[in-house]
Amino acid sequence: MVNRSLHDQFNRPLQDLRISVTDRCNFRCRYCMPEEIFGHDYMFLSKKEILSFEEIERLVSLMASFGVKKVRITGGEPLMRKDLSKLIFSLKKIDGIRDVALTTNGSLLRKHAQALKEAGLERINVSLDTLDNEVFHRLNSRSYSVEDVLEGIELAAALDIQVKVNMVVQKGVNEQDIVPMARYFRNTPHILRFIEFMDVGNHNGWNLERVVSKKEIIRIIDEKFPLEPVKSNYYGEVASRYRYKEGGGEIGVISSVTDSFCSSCTRARLSADGHLYMCLFAVKGHDLRTLLRSGADDEEMIKEIGEIWRNRHDRYSDERLLQTDRDKRAKIEMSYIGG
Repeated sequence: MVNRSLHDQFNRPLQDLRISVTDRCNFRCRYCMPEEIFGHDYMFLSKKEILSFEEIERLVSLMASFGVKKVRITGGEPLMRKDLSKLIFSLKKIDGIRDVALTTNGSLLRKHAQALKEAGLERINVSLDTLDNEVFHRLNSRSYSVEDVLEGIELAAALDIQVKVNMVVQKGVNEQDIVPMARYFRNTPHILRFIEFMDVGNHNGWNLERVVSKKEIIRIIDEKFPLEPVKSNYYGEVASRYRYKEGGGEIGVISSVTDSFCSSCTRARLSADGHLYMCLFAVKGHDLRTLLRSGADDEEMIKEIGEIWRNRHDRYSDERLLQTDRDKRAKIEMSYIGG
């Protein structure tokens, strides 16, 4: 495989690709797809607008030639995409791709875990913001229960799929669940990661006063279960790592708001309809689907992708620190671009 090393305007390499395979979701989480905006009659993308598995495979192959090694499948809820395991199986075979992972809300894991394992999936991130069913229902406005998600986690783990659990923390909503979550997942194989509430999209009611900071999260846990920092696993790792001093595993904190990591961001994002985004907080993307379907050959695609990344200068979270008021630009929705 030809290796075309690619760096952006801040000398950040392209190493990770996050792929949204659908904009649909069976949850309506308040920080992503609030019910009043994304109700039952919301117009999601049509089938013809969404990239086929073959189109995704081609783009991943091309981006692997630039140094992309890790692929994460996202949504919406990716397990709502029919035959997703077939895509995972194909991506695992692409030269240069070392790791294929999945982010899910966990509600459909029991149904799909076996097929995902057989396709070669090794890692899953499960979004779970509380262990309290009342809070859980209030957050996602759906009839699923915490138990549905926990059963999916344990089944995946039993199949030897590594599980990380992601908790988005919001002041006045679920910060009281920080310690119960830490207690529950301590002494398990699952790494719990706390995520600062971010201003992704335009409808989640974000303001700085609702953010529980990385510093505060660590303080709250440390008072119950003393912590110590751990070095990052690799360049560009988004979570700050901590382990329990008395044993029991580790946690992570993703601090996009109060301690940004833009300087080492190596991620591009591909939306379900084939637009390439350079940042989770982007305003617009680059249309690769039209180029794909116009009959462009590999060299034309490679030239376009290369120019997009080389011209990249996004560092939204760094810039946010300079102005604490919410940016008024109409950013892309998380459900469309993936987390």
